[in-house]
Amino acid sequence: MKNVKMVVFLLLVCFFGFARPVQASGETEKKAILVVSFGTSVQRAEKGITNLVDEAQKAFPGCEVRLAYTSNIIRKKIAEERKLFVPTPFEALAALADEGYGRVYVMPTHIIPGVEYEDLKSLTDAVSLVKGKYSFSDIRLGGPFMVTIQRCEQVADTLIKKFAKELAQDKTAIVLMGHGSSEHPSHALYSQLQMFLNQKAPSRFFIGTVEAAPVISDVVRVLKKTENNRVILSPLMVVAGDHAINDMADSLDEASWLNILKSAGYRNISVRQEGLGEDLLFVSLFIDNLKKLLQE
Repeated sequence: MKNVKMVVFLLLVCFFGFARPVQASGETEKKAILVVSFGTSVQRAEKGITNLVDEAQKAFPGCEVRLAYTSNIIRKKIAEERKLFVPTPFEALAALADEGYGRVYVMPTHIIPGVEYEDLKSLTDAVSLVKGKYSFSDIRLGGPFMVTIQRCEQVADTLIKKFAKELAQDKTAIVLMGHGSSEHPSHALYSQLQMFLNQKAPSRFFIGTVEAAPVISDVVRVLKKTENNRVILSPLMVVAGDHAINDMADSLDEASWLNILKSAGYRNISVRQEGLGEDLLFVSLFIDNLKKLLQE
């Protein structure tokens, strides 16, 4: 184990040990915000990510704001198809170190603190251990939208505001598709969110996920117990990417959530292809969480 830690440390030093500019005496320390997303290969869905990056730059004009993707599959796909290079968090941090940034604030766009977030935390924890001329003077990692019980309630309140017009209509249900994580305990936070929604808007919100329970059949079973006859189908994800287009709303796929709801007898279904990152309410929530990170 000690040998493994030493190898990791040496790799970090080598990776970050470029010709870093020396900060002049009295010079203001350079600050940067690194927005980290899973990413998307659907170009029109990128707005859910770029909105967060753009608003972060507006909110913190004194900071350099950059973007990194955690999904290597998505990074490679857009590089091949569009010749667009998006760095990994590792690469982005290395570039910031090379350019002389001293304070770096890493802010994920993930919904829950699952495997992708744990990998990111492992990286920032390792980087924080580097000392001397190859180090950052301060590196901080923010939390996903639902990293705590309090944050789950904030997301519930934001969803109620987002769908205020729909909630004003009788017998209208909002079915939300989350991504989920079948092998991580943070998946339970979806249940916590559902609990808050049940308290604040009884029998109106129904959360399912792609990767684990509750799946769409679970959603339909609970939905059938209500008097709702109109359904709003919308992603509970930052981007309305591949899952939202195919798994949720593909009219030609019998296994899509849209067609499963139709098979269950629902005829009045409205599909919303908008990621949470496209909604100003969720953008504001992201910026508020980022402000707290910078003030810690």
